[in-house]
Amino acid sequence: MAGTFVTLTEIEAARAVIAPHILRTPMVSSPSLTEKTGMPVHLKLEHRQITGAFKLRGALNALSRLSPDERQRGVVTASTGNHGRALAYAAGLQGVRSIICMSNLVPGNKLDEIRKLGAEIRIGGQSQDDAQQEVEKIVAQDGLIMIPPFDSPAIIAGQGTLGLEIIEDVPDVETVLVPLSGGGLISGIAAAVKALKPKTRVLGISMQNGAAMHASLKAGHPIKVAEYASLADSLGGGIGLDNHVTFHMVRDLVDDVVLLTEDEIAAGIVHAYTHEREIIEGAAAVGIGALLAGKIRLQGPVVALLSGRNIDMDQHRRIVAEHYATGSVPCPA
Repeated sequence: MAGTFVTLTEIEAARAVIAPHILRTPMVSSPSLTEKTGMPVHLKLEHRQITGAFKLRGALNALSRLSPDERQRGVVTASTGNHGRALAYAAGLQGVRSIICMSNLVPGNKLDEIRKLGAEIRIGGQSQDDAQQEVEKIVAQDGLIMIPPFDSPAIIAGQGTLGLEIIEDVPDVETVLVPLSGGGLISGIAAAVKALKPKTRVLGISMQNGAAMHASLKAGHPIKVAEYASLADSLGGGIGLDNHVTFHMVRDLVDDVVLLTEDEIAAGIVHAYTHEREIIEGAAAVGIGALLAGKIRLQGPVVALLSGRNIDMDQHRRIVAEHYATGSVPCPA
């Protein structure tokens, strides 16, 4: 195996650090998806996390590793929204200055929530790569400490605490469905799950247009891809041409990657609302969407991770209304 790998020991250490500051989110069974698939399906409700997404785990763990001098200098990151919100929240808890750099593709509702947490925001460009260039400029000019959104052992270890909880809550799980973008989340979960239950499959789910990790895996090395607007906006962005950790971990630990159309992502959002009574963003709905589309080969109990809820509510209402209008999704009773 090439590259840096995060270990189970590091993930367990991260849990000890972050446990007092996060929610241990619920795991629930889904009767509707169980009936649909013929296999037990469980949903990990991480969208109920304090900042509305899993990203708080990694941000807290990364900040815990800073020296007093580094905390004094402040932190900066590039984000598609949820990591920025998590870092702003975590930095605010500790009185640390934070700057969040984002592209023009980041939805306004996510920008608003970050502003409320007191972070400084820099917006520009049409991609995560553009935002990262701004981060590097700030680091060079002002000396802030960069906290990567995914390609960092500390971030990966924090996200990996979800893998520990999944195995504890569903010990007989055979397939774990994880939203896939830069790979920090799935790398951590796969490291924990494979260490504890090696035969359990871990599948990454992403959108068809602009899935950078999928394209990089096919190419055999990190590549740059165009970014597109998507219902799963949190899954956008590149993995970095100089990726140090997540590309190798995803390549060696993740069993397969499944891509969804925008309609399939929308179906996941609507199903979560109409059948599970959960409001989730597009990135969080991809596991459900993949199950509804029949794109997952099932062979035992399944856990689908619902990773975030930070969707613009006007957009959510439009998605639900459009599905009702076409008759493709039954209205809730």
